[in-house]
Amino acid sequence: MEIIERRKKERTRIIEEAREWVSTLGFRLTVILIGSYARGDFNLWSDVDILLVSDVFQGNPLNRLKMVNPPPGYEVIPVNTYEFLENMRKKNVLIQEASKHGIILRDDLNLAKHLKKTEEQ
Repeated sequence: MEIIERRKKERTRIIEEAREWVSTLGFRLTVILIGSYARGDFNLWSDVDILLVSDVFQGNPLNRLKMVNPPPGYEVIPVNTYEFLENMRKKNVLIQEASKHGIILRDDLNLAKHLKKTEEQ
């Protein structure tokens, strides 16, 4: 039981750390924790996978990453609303993952309702 409790605490710590980081981003966005920390099957080598959706993200992916300056150990996927909705329409595996296991950390764009619809389909 002790191992399970430690894993729960570690997952909670990472979720709160990620939530704190995204609260510092000074623009409107929706943020979803995906991957192993969202599912709960993380390990020592897992990174923190974050899907960021904001209309400030345009053009080059490297420039998008520079706008958010993620903490070490974070794998950030910055997309704009159009890309998010288009990937949802195409049933992209990333969006399916976000629908099924994602943890909403921030939802300024009110996109969480779209994820629930995707999960129901």
